Amino acid sequence: MMLIPTHHFRDIERKPEYLQPEKCVPPPYPGPVGTMWFIRDGCGIACAIVTWFLVLYAEFVVLFVMLIPSRDYVYSIINGIVFNLLAFLALASHCRAMLTDPGAVPKGNATKEFIESLQLKPGQVVYKCPKCCSIKPDRAHHCSVCKRCIRKMDHHCPWVNNCVGENNQKYFVLFTMYIALISLHALIMVGFHFLHCFEEDWTTYGLNREEMAETGISLHEKMQPLNISSTECSSFSPPTTVILLILLCFEGLLFLIFTSVMFGTQVHSICTDETGIEQLKKEERRWAKKTKWMNMKAVFGHPFSLGWASPFATPDQGKADPYQYVV
Repeated sequence: MMLIPTHHFRDIERKPEYLQPEKCVPPPYPGPVGTMWFIRDGCGIACAIVTWFLVLYAEFVVLFVMLIPSRDYVYSIINGIVFNLLAFLALASHCRAMLTDPGAVPKGNATKEFIESLQLKPGQVVYKCPKCCSIKPDRAHHCSVCKRCIRKMDHHCPWVNNCVGENNQKYFVLFTMYIALISLHALIMVGFHFLHCFEEDWTTYGLNREEMAETGISLHEKMQPLNISSTECSSFSPPTTVILLILLCFEGLLFLIFTSVMFGTQVHSICTDETGIEQLKKEERRWAKKTKWMNMKAVFGHPFSLGWASPFATPDQGKADPYQYVV
């Protein structure tokens, strides 16, 4: 519990003159336990659909263009299992990040009854958000897309159609990590595929008439589309295969750079215990400083286990602080 200097306010939403509890409508009756959290934002929904489409496109190219036509069954099976496992974990992490309540503060709880229940002592202050009429816990910020105050809000990400906050930051970090890994894996496989096919099967398509005559290949044979029984490269023609692989290369490179940067910034934010908004606003640190390892355990759950890498393991973040609304 801390006293705030008279010259310091986190933002205008925290000024005490905004309380006015008589103007707040009591919060609606809470829904049933386990109610799914979903933000009805057109841009976010479109971005989430595009994300799934791009992952499924990568699945299609990796399986049907590179792995299934290959005669090296060990190579195909190992890479197929690894790629599909990473893709599954990436999409599962995306769903958890999108459908998990990021830490929304109850809307409309800035009522006279709720304020009285806090049993404030002289000198203690609570702050109200004028946009969603809620008492704001420390380190909470209002999201204009979610239309709620979010505890430890880092940023609103349209790609997961949700805020990244206290309750779903783990899933967002896993999403960026697994997308980066499948992007790197796809790029490596595309590189090997190009090297093998240009050296082995696609050279025929680049021969001129003199070279065809020397190798004994007729024009009819050159124009025949390749199939699984005649090539290890692809069940599609070389031009189609090249286009599909180039598009996958572009997608993989773009996603690898973007998600690697996001993963790095998120890990740094967790280790320093400072959200993206707090860094952007250069807010004064008012919370206890902890070690990097303790900060990691606060997000991913404790103790350390394989559950840290699983989007299906809900982190144990401890009990809520009863004084989180009071400063």
